[in-house]
Amino acid sequence: MPLTMVNQDECLLIKKINGKDDVRKFLENLGFVVGMEVSVVSKICGNLIVQIKDSRVAISSEMAQKIIV
Repeated sequence: MPLTMVNQDECLLIKKINGKDDVRKFLENLGFVVGMEVSVVSKICGNLIVQIKDSRVAISSEMAQKIIV
């Protein structure tokens, strides 16, 4: 399921990153790689703040839709 459908404070593993090469590279640089644990800290107007590694990252709902957990 896409990251946008994950409940707040639920911790899941990233299974796949969809999108074009530049989008996947951008997400990879933020720490979104297959096998990494990710959790949704909060949802604001469809956009997400997620915990990845030891960082919190804000991403749009369009980007979150490309991250499959």
